[in-house]
Amino acid sequence: MTGDVVNLRQFRKQKDRQDKDRKAEQNRLQYGRTKAEKNLTNALNEKAAKQLDQGRLERTPPEDD
Repeated sequence: MTGDVVNLRQFRKQKDRQDKDRKAEQNRLQYGRTKAEKNLTNALNEKAAKQLDQGRLERTPPEDD
């Protein structure tokens, strides 16, 4: 009934490396885009917002006389 001996210092270092790798992967997904890709995304977002605003109906408040 003996368990494996674990070096806590090595375990902590391994865990820290895994955390850093996970954070780096998230940053690559979030920030790892080229300037052209960012410009394309911005242009598409602006176009979608413009089309949405074009279809919007303006409501005038009822006039009280």
